[in-house]
Amino acid sequence: MHRVTVIPGDGIGPEVVGSTCAIIKASGAKVEFEEALVGLRAEKELGSSLPVSALESIERNKLALKGPTQTPFGGNYRINIERVKAGKEVRNDYPSIAIALRKELQLYVNVRPIKNYPGVKSRYENVDLVIFRENSEDLYVGNERMIDDDTAEAIKIITRGATERTARYGFEYLKKNGRKKMTIGHKANVMKMTDGLFLKVGQDVAKDFPGIECDARVIDALCMELVIKPESFDGLLLANLFGDIVSDLAAGLVGGLGVAPGANIGKEYAMFEAVHGSAPDIAGKDIANPMAMILSGMLMLRHIGDTAAADRIDAALTAVLQEKKQVTRDLGGTAGTKAFTAAIVAKLG
Repeated sequence: MHRVTVIPGDGIGPEVVGSTCAIIKASGAKVEFEEALVGLRAEKELGSSLPVSALESIERNKLALKGPTQTPFGGNYRINIERVKAGKEVRNDYPSIAIALRKELQLYVNVRPIKNYPGVKSRYENVDLVIFRENSEDLYVGNERMIDDDTAEAIKIITRGATERTARYGFEYLKKNGRKKMTIGHKANVMKMTDGLFLKVGQDVAKDFPGIECDARVIDALCMELVIKPESFDGLLLANLFGDIVSDLAAGLVGGLGVAPGANIGKEYAMFEAVHGSAPDIAGKDIANPMAMILSGMLMLRHIGDTAAADRIDAALTAVLQEKKQVTRDLGGTAGTKAFTAAIVAKLG
């Protein structure tokens, strides 16, 4: 039996997370849930948007299923974390909840499967790729400062160690899942040291996997090719900021963020989340599409080795999508969140 820390999150989070937990239970998966507050409700009730108690829950259970949370834009907003590690008091601050969780739990790789599902409207067919995004450094960690009132500076750091562990995870994933090709995205033609190191380390790791083809694309050319012939890509290895941008672009190829799951994996812990926002404008209206969260739950089940339960959910979800009788508005139907969930649960019957 696996125990999972469940983070309902903000906005539509409690609805889509609740849907996913109900479906996981109906699948027969051997998991139990422990709720932890993170986000606006945690800020209001516990005085912090990321309480130490939530981090401790994830560290205890090793697994988390996270709903979308809200982080303010701009300004000097930071999340302060103070706790005792190995007998020492440690203090850190971060620009967002997502970055705080990734850094505190050392979730070094973000995994984003992108594929077409029947019944989901898309401009493309036969898209089936996986993005491996380095999660711990590069520009996206928010290491920046104001030099003066008119000048802001951001620091881009790429290290061999962080790049290698992400690349190795990606190639191992491709090998395990019978995939054949990794494409490294970079801007080494301009950022010769940072992106040059990222590219070189990725290519060095590729030598340990002779059964997997490895090529590389300058990031802007990669984006162009993704929207021309996305079906030609298999695995993508990207640094943090490029990975953040390209993974959302890729989600648009198959129907949008509402059908895009995500996983953050580290040596000890793993967190699974829908990558869309909290959509506070539709919260509580029973119209949110829980599919991205359901797919993230399936990723979690595969991660812990319960492929049978994941396959059952996949088959039930696919059947409901194909029938189109009980799907949410964004998927071309009229059903609410609860009805969509109930239809999947009924298929699991």
